[in-house]
Parts: sequence; structure tokens; C-alpha cells
Amino acid sequence: MSTARSTTLYPHPFSKAYWRDAVSELKSTRMLVFAALMIALRVAMKFLSIPLAPNLKINTAFLANALGAMVYGPVMASLCAVVTDILGYVLNPEGVYFVPFILTEVAGSLIFALFLYRVKITPARVMLSRFCICFFVNVLLQTPIMMWYYSLFMGGKSYVLTIPGIIKNLFMFPIESVVLTLFLTVILPITNRLGLTFGDRKVKETMKFSKKQLVLLGILFVFGIGCVGGYLTYYYQNTSLSSAYSTEERIAANKHTQTVILEQSDDWDDLTTVTVVESAYRPFLGSETTYTVAVYEVKEGVEVTDKLWELSKSKAAKNENLERIATVTFVLNEKTGEVTEYQAKAVK
Repeated sequence: MSTARSTTLYPHPFSKAYWRDAVSELKSTRMLVFAALMIALRVAMKFLSIPLAPNLKINTAFLANALGAMVYGPVMASLCAVVTDILGYVLNPEGVYFVPFILTEVAGSLIFALFLYRVKITPARVMLSRFCICFFVNVLLQTPIMMWYYSLFMGGKSYVLTIPGIIKNLFMFPIESVVLTLFLTVILPITNRLGLTFGDRKVKETMKFSKKQLVLLGILFVFGIGCVGGYLTYYYQNTSLSSAYSTEERIAANKHTQTVILEQSDDWDDLTTVTVVESAYRPFLGSETTYTVAVYEVKEGVEVTDKLWELSKSKAAKNENLERIATVTFVLNEKTGEVTEYQAKAVK
């Protein structure tokens, strides 16, 4: 069943008429169809991201989320968020499905709707909506949910929101604000013509950043660049490169470290030993990698194949065909191939 939509714009969401219009969107066949399209688009875009740096990327799904919330309001946006979260897990079931994570999806959609639905869209509103999501949802709301998740499913490990996590959100805020503003500048004339939104026809003028806003974004961006530099420094100092190895990369790294070790020492035979990279740390923008490598002796009669070379630290320690005989730590200049530090310790 379809009903005529009100075209009223509101200065704020704190009125009965605002929420009455938001609820009425549920009765519109057109809005229901549009919501289904936004759900499909949002789920698809969850797998699309723009990489900026290691563990730092722009997830494009927030664009579809903002567009949908702007068109059909907070009530339907919240329902769509629930459906999107469930469908996203069904299509990509990683880990344990934890229902409270729905709250972050709902909160993000709700904030977008409260700032963008039935109002005159301006860069200030876009910036505020994105800031509220970065701070209130990604930091304040998600932290206790993650702590709860870790306590239940991560073997007693504790989750603590680190300074780099906060820095990452601060860095993403100005970038995502600009991206979202540019996106809405392009899409608003289309939604206005289709009768999906009811804003000013002079969108390009209303969506221009003021000088103060540009200065603020510039300051935030420069601050963000500094923050991300600190974040990447922390990331590289505390995250082993080996944790992200693919099977092929692990095989290559394990064989390469054996070559390096045998060049430094003739204590072991390359035909009867296998080396396993346990950790590999390289400073941000640095060229020297510090490797910690376990040296294993292959038991007699066992053939050395890629099945052994592809083993990680934990799997190698449990393999019955290997006996650990030493731990080697060395620093390798990746550009020159020179070993600047080397230390081997036999296992007693």
C-alpha cells in the first residue's frame, strides 16, 4: 500500500510530526523497494574498501547507509541496519555471530538519519553526523561490546581500546566527511528530482564548504596525518609481518630465512633442517627486519616437502616430525641483503 509522502522539512528531529513522517515511510511501497535496494547495495559494498595504509581503509558501505538514512529516515534505517547486519554475516560468516554488534549498525544508521532526514543538507550536518559515528559509535559504544565479545569467545583475552584505535577514527573522520559530502553533492539533485528527498534545488551552493569549515578540515587532516604516522609506527613495532603471511609467502619466508641462517653458520644441514619464521618486525618506513626463527631437525625418514615449509609457529611446535634444536634472531637489511645482527641459541 502506498500513501502520499509529506514534503515537510524539519529544523530538528524533536517533534511528533518528524517521527510521524518517519513511521509513515514504512507504509510506502516505493520506500520499501528503495530500502531493499539500499540493503543489497550496503551488503555488497561491505566487501569493497579503499586501502590507505596497513589496517587502515575506507569502507564504502557507509555511503549507502547515509543515502538510505537520508531518504527514508530513522525508523526504517534502524530496521534496515538489522537486516544488513544479519545478511552480511550470512554471506560472509567469519567468527561467531554476536547479536550485540547489531547495536553499532543500528546506531550508525540512526545517527545518519537524525542529521540528514527531512532537513536542508549542509557540509556542517554531514561532518557532525560522521563525527558522532566515529566517536559515539566506533569508540564509546563498540568498546564495551568488544569487551563483552572477547570475554565470551576469545578464551579470556581482554579487549582494550588502544590509543591507535582512537587515532585511526580521528584520522578517518575528516577524510570520510569530505568523501560523504562530495557523494551527497552528486546524488542529492537526483534524489530531489525523483521525489525521494525535498531539499534546496541549489544543492551545489548549499553543499559548498565555508572557509571556516575548510580550515577546520585542513587542521583535522594535518592532525590526522600526524596521528596516522604515529599509528603506523605503533602498528609496525607491535605487529609481526608473519601474522599476515599467505601460504605461499610463508613458504618463501621460511626457505629464505634458512638460506640466510646457513650463510651465517655451518652448524646445520639444509637437507635435514627446516626453519620457521616465528616473528618478523620492520619499523615504519624502515628497511631492516628483525626475524625470530625456530630451527627444526626433521626426523629420520621424513621427506622435506612444502607441507613442512608452510608451517607456522604454532603448527610447527605441534608437528611430530620436527624436533626444535635452536632459536635464531637476526636483523636483515631487505634492500642490501646484509645481516647486521645475528644470534643463535641452542635448545637444551
